Amino acid sequence: MKLLSGHDASAHVKGILSDKHQVHGYSIDLTVKNIWRVNPTGQLDFGGGEYVPAGHFPIEPHRLRPEDNYQWWELDRGCYFIEFNETLELGDDEIALLEPDPRTLRTGATHASVFLRGNMEKLETLFDVQAQHLTLKQNARVSRLRIFRLGNTANISSAGAKVNPTKPAPRRSKQSR
Repeated sequence: MKLLSGHDASAHVKGILSDKHQVHGYSIDLTVKNIWRVNPTGQLDFGGGEYVPAGHFPIEPHRLRPEDNYQWWELDRGCYFIEFNETLELGDDEIALLEPDPRTLRTGATHASVFLRGNMEKLETLFDVQAQHLTLKQNARVSRLRIFRLGNTANISSAGAKVNPTKPAPRRSKQSR
């Protein structure tokens, strides 16, 4: 598995607002487009026939000062859905890691680090505010994305073992099994 440089990874991310500020050595910052409050009721079952996702209630941003070009969201402690401005297009041999930005963690908020596959026209995460209150500006950089190119699966499975195909592997005793 190979970690792509930020420059190479940026070819897989659409909607970047500023390459200068978002593209780094080996990561890309993702920015907030929309925020929704989570409906407190969802439903999950074994077979999926009774599955009901938690709802989304939009939160409207507002200007803190009349001269502000961008608006702010006022978030109290709790869970929210965040939609990013950016979208993702990965090849079959690629995987992305979405993780919270260290500055986000220092504000008392976080989200789970998750691996992503495929193409995502709408990229979102469940955002958890643990502080009493968080004021979040439109287009704030809250998450980081790292993209990895996977190696040939045959190479990955045998990468750790050096096997001589002409010599059988040693047998293990019953005690060591």
